[in-house]
Amino acid sequence: ARDWLEGRGLFVGLTLAIVLGVVTPFCSCSSIPLFIGFVAAGIPLSVTLTFLIASPLISEIAAIMIGEMFGWHIAAAYVGAGAAIAFVAGWALSRFRLDRWVDDVVFTTRVAVLRADGHVPSLRERVDAALGESRDILRSVWIWVVVGVGVGAVIHGWVPEDFFLRWAGPDNPLAVLVATLAGIPLYVNGAGVVPIAEALWAKGMSLGTVMAFIMSSIALSIPQAIMLRRVMRPPLLALFFAVVAAGILAIGLLFNVIA
Repeated sequence: ARDWLEGRGLFVGLTLAIVLGVVTPFCSCSSIPLFIGFVAAGIPLSVTLTFLIASPLISEIAAIMIGEMFGWHIAAAYVGAGAAIAFVAGWALSRFRLDRWVDDVVFTTRVAVLRADGHVPSLRERVDAALGESRDILRSVWIWVVVGVGVGAVIHGWVPEDFFLRWAGPDNPLAVLVATLAGIPLYVNGAGVVPIAEALWAKGMSLGTVMAFIMSSIALSIPQAIMLRRVMRPPLLALFFAVVAAGILAIGLLFNVIA
């Protein structure tokens, strides 16, 4: 991945990161070990964060289900909108000096140490480092995964469907903002959120509001924030969530205008 992405220039690097994100079926939480590996491998942070956005946001399962339930033109618009959010967010994040807000543990992983001083590791060294680093990551984040998923599950099971219709219905001018914020606490993948969104759409919720809800549910979550805090310092974590949420909000408003 490093050889594929580094030295390509920002525009090409961001585009390739989006392509890599689209073809990898990772959720918002499973992308985080890859974030650690990418940073440790020396891939620029803006490119790495673009992948971290694109991989969960542009969900193959969600795209297929949206095509079946909403129409394939809407599925294509969903994929294009997700790619646009990832690209613009990556470009915006590239304007900041992000390294200072990444936890030191990312730069001292077994993979990073293995590559020190230009050393080219053997296959045996790579396997040993991968196994050891997997154990390190598991020990450091498993409790936060359990806590985060538990919180998301409680919220997902407690908040009724009527809540979204009441506060994000077609009569509320702030519906897209409400839907974007409401989707963040829910830890759910494309297969889980699209049927909910289709039911809300059938009951009168506007398309842009529905798309904002789908995207925020898939791309941003409490478990993701909890685990990212293990590798990101608060300024970068807040900036990451703010940029992605702003992109989702903009796409939702745009869909409402043109739909």
